[in-house]
Amino acid sequence: MPLILIVIFIGVPILEIALFIQAGDIFGLWPTLAAIVATAIIGGALIRAQGLAAIDRARRSIDQGQAPVHEVFTGICLLLAGALLMTPGFLTDSVGFLLLIPPFRRVLGGKLMRALFSGKKGRVWVDGEEVTPPGPRRNESARDAIDVEFTEVRPDAGKLPPKD
Repeated sequence: MPLILIVIFIGVPILEIALFIQAGDIFGLWPTLAAIVATAIIGGALIRAQGLAAIDRARRSIDQGQAPVHEVFTGICLLLAGALLMTPGFLTDSVGFLLLIPPFRRVLGGKLMRALFSGKKGRVWVDGEEVTPPGPRRNESARDAIDVEFTEVRPDAGKLPPKD
């Protein structure tokens, strides 16, 4: 984990600076700066449109009594894309724009679900299709059972049951 943080907080800015220098040499200062501002503006507009569409789909899913799992994942991707697109840099903009492409999000979501549920019991659904997580699976006939007792308490009783 510390290596990943080092790459994110030190490696990415170094790569961004190198890309700025290269782009400045090739295109010049002002076109490079204009490209950075343009990607932020275009990305913001795309995020707004896709975000509103995701909210609408989530509302429809909830109205139909379904959990809006796909829409929540889309919202997380759009939030991350927004942060990356508002961060100056060509590398972060590239990753941010990738997160705006729905087929890329579907592939990413499927891979993430497989990684998260690898070896866990149960079924995982991505875009309405069952995904079989890789790795060992438990015997489906072996079920965990919990033995419980209950006492029915009627609202009109008004008193606690007597103690034994």
